[in-house]
Amino acid sequence: MDEKIIIRVDKNLKNDFTKLARMEGKTTSDKVRELMADFVAENDFSKIIDDLWSRISEKIENKGFSEKDIDKAIEEVRKK
Repeated sequence: MDEKIIIRVDKNLKNDFTKLARMEGKTTSDKVRELMADFVAENDFSKIIDDLWSRISEKIENKGFSEKDIDKAIEEVRKK
């Protein structure tokens, strides 16, 4: 279910924002949702890290390494 957020902004800022949103064919709420989604996408480091691990895993699998190979490499590094 959608949640509400209530914010207070300067009247002129609200009017200007509403005009610009309408120029894009969007409502004020549509534009705020879009901006919030973009902000979260750009700043959610857990998603960035998950994506990085996925890409690393794909590269490892493509080169023919197994989980045992990785465990062995970690053990060797820790011994040093």
